[in-house]
Amino acid sequence: MISFPIYLDNHSTTKVDPIVLEAMLPYFTEHYGNASSKSHELGWKAEAAVTYARKLAARLVNCEPRDIIFTSGATESVNLAIKGTAEANFSKGSHIITTKIEHEAVLDSCRNLEKRGFTVTYLDVEENGIVSVEKIAKAISPQTILVSVMWVNNEIGTIQPINEISKLCRQKKVLFHTDATQAAGKLKIDLSKLNVDLLSFSSHKMYGPKGVGALYKSGRIPRVRIVPQTDGGAQEKGLRAGTLNVPGIVGFGKACEIADTVLVNESARVKLLRDKLYSGLSSALDGIKINGDMKNRIPGNLNVSIEGIDADSLMVSMKEIAVSTGSACSSEDVKPSHVLSAIGLNKELMRSVIRFGIGRFNTEEEIDYVISKLPEKVKKLRQISPLNKQGSNGNSQFKKGDYAEI
Repeated sequence: MISFPIYLDNHSTTKVDPIVLEAMLPYFTEHYGNASSKSHELGWKAEAAVTYARKLAARLVNCEPRDIIFTSGATESVNLAIKGTAEANFSKGSHIITTKIEHEAVLDSCRNLEKRGFTVTYLDVEENGIVSVEKIAKAISPQTILVSVMWVNNEIGTIQPINEISKLCRQKKVLFHTDATQAAGKLKIDLSKLNVDLLSFSSHKMYGPKGVGALYKSGRIPRVRIVPQTDGGAQEKGLRAGTLNVPGIVGFGKACEIADTVLVNESARVKLLRDKLYSGLSSALDGIKINGDMKNRIPGNLNVSIEGIDADSLMVSMKEIAVSTGSACSSEDVKPSHVLSAIGLNKELMRSVIRFGIGRFNTEEEIDYVISKLPEKVKKLRQISPLNKQGSNGNSQFKKGDYAEI
């Protein structure tokens, strides 16, 4: 039986796994001590819970627990990584490299640094949303101190060549940071085999609670130096002041543990649902264009332009299906998506973008419902839409052969 609305916006946030919630509850009412309180049992239990959660988060990305710094989420982790590293290494250089399709947390951090005397290179990506390693190599100069490239794009789901980029940065003796918010828990991450210096990830993208995340800071030689961005306490080795969110950290740890256990099977199941959704929609409708690269893409992401319709109008007409037109972080911004602009979409195609985010709790029955209902709505909208070039027959002028098939 289907429960409405059908939630297909799992890149925006995810439902807290019931097992995660169960693990968290005692730390609200029974074990509610401050993890920094060293003089009584409640503090000791809280500290022990944080220590265990740190081990679970480290296990997910295969690093040492001491290299995990808990934060309020990926946005704080990104700010700490980029601003903190830039400030700590200003004497060595003032040049940072990133891409034009990064999350706003990265882009805004870089813009902030530009106001303070740093120089930032924003690299173009290819039409498939992937940055060329050669472009990064050409952009590196003697003044370059940091390269930041996201592991997986939050809108189009494309996976960047992190292994090659991190190798290049190590060879050039430049620090490398990756925003792995959309990768952690969905892709296998083994930091013991990568030359990644800093990695940001978040709990609520992997069926954990909101308001908690982590920064991996490599403890390998040479050690990464960071200037703290908040003052007022010595928590997290002095890098992140503030009382630890013990229930959130416990939930984050449990979410990491579950993800580590189910990752392979879950990814395969979610990919089957994604492929079925695309196959069903493209069979019923012409004029569907895949945005991003279908080979190098996370399993649950399907980002498409549907010619001849306005995506906002489609969502209003399909209130029983929760999807997105792009990045939820910028949904209140009327400007076109910077990601879609960077991969070369024209204004009409940008207005017709739907992002499906399939996750752990989605079912085949839900996908079948979307396949049966969405094409009907699209055809009706095409008949009245000024975007439809072909008129009132509900069809479009796109040719299926022009676009990537799964």
